[in-house]
Amino acid sequence: MPEAAVVASGELFQIQPTTTQPLMRLLRTAALALSTAGILAAADTHKLVRVYEKIPTERPVAVVIPEDGTQRQFLALQRGKIFILPADPNAAEAKTFLDLSPRGMEAKDGLFEEGLNGLAFHPKFKDNGLFYLCYTMQKPKRILISEMKANGDTADEKTERVILEIPMINWNHHGGNILFGPDGYLYMGMGDNSKRNGELKMSQLNAVLYGKIIRIDVNSREYANAYGIPADNPFASGVNALPQIYATGIRNPWGMSFDAKGRLWCADVGQDLWEEINWITNGGNYGWQYREGPGPFTLCTDTPPADAKFIEPVHAYNHGEGLSITGGYVYTGNALPELAGAYIYGDFVLGKVWALKTDDSGKVLSNELLFTSPQTPASDPKKKPTVLIKPTAFCPAANGDILVLDWNGGIYKLAK
Repeated sequence: MPEAAVVASGELFQIQPTTTQPLMRLLRTAALALSTAGILAAADTHKLVRVYEKIPTERPVAVVIPEDGTQRQFLALQRGKIFILPADPNAAEAKTFLDLSPRGMEAKDGLFEEGLNGLAFHPKFKDNGLFYLCYTMQKPKRILISEMKANGDTADEKTERVILEIPMINWNHHGGNILFGPDGYLYMGMGDNSKRNGELKMSQLNAVLYGKIIRIDVNSREYANAYGIPADNPFASGVNALPQIYATGIRNPWGMSFDAKGRLWCADVGQDLWEEINWITNGGNYGWQYREGPGPFTLCTDTPPADAKFIEPVHAYNHGEGLSITGGYVYTGNALPELAGAYIYGDFVLGKVWALKTDDSGKVLSNELLFTSPQTPASDPKKKPTVLIKPTAFCPAANGDILVLDWNGGIYKLAK
């Protein structure tokens, strides 16, 4: 059988895709049963404390603090509103910075993932007032990145400039997280836009932006009079590949952040067996749809190119531990010294929160389960439980606290 090399700490792994649909259904059911059983056995070492309880925060997706010295905390909600959170977490009101909800960003069948997915402030926001949004639109279905300018505590919608649009054919697997790197460029995580099984086979196709990490220069207009292409992007020439591509082989990225050492952490949601965390590097290929987590994606019957090199996850967990990863960030605060230097992340479906510690080579030193949400098991063992807290993001607060955003409409801080 043809083989493809998979790079992981200098080791090579063989890819041997073989399985059947009935077996995968059995494995998924077993994984759900194991993950639910694990909830009963694990004891919490930390707790989540509700904050901003008096402010309606339906489907929060991000808290972002611009580098302008004001320490303002901008809360993005998936339905399209952006609030400026008050300094007092017990306050009953928040200023509305922007409201995109009248735009009709979601289709009726797309409410789960469509809408406002990303918010980022220009590194020189203090001087230029520019910020960036990533959201979906309909007819035609697409995801776009746009630029706007702020006027004090209010966004000026008249200044909006769309800089990148990507057509979509499905409502799911489009990612949408955006952030600026220490290099000053804007990064976006774009999903493969396939419903299941990577059936569109986009993540390994460099003629499209699906299933990629994208990097562009918003300070330039040399590409389509909208943005620039960083000179060291792996396909910057645009020959046989789109120049916006920074990394490939991504499925459904949800949760991207840079740490103090400049590493780009990306959580990639899996399908049947694995959830994964990657360190994204320039030109890296992270394996999807040939691989899922640390193993072959067994429903893929295509043979990888003989010279393919796939980068292994820094960490992955199987579906006996959780079912849908939510990425976070490396904690540098002071309130929880035991978590210093740990990557805080969680599982959306089962409401778990972990702290992952690695060395500089990517070797996992520890992965501590901090918290598991209260939940009610489903009567049908094939169904998911009802979970009180479903993490959509982990964000640093202005005071250094770890904020946990909850799909069910809450904001929490992690505490001992």
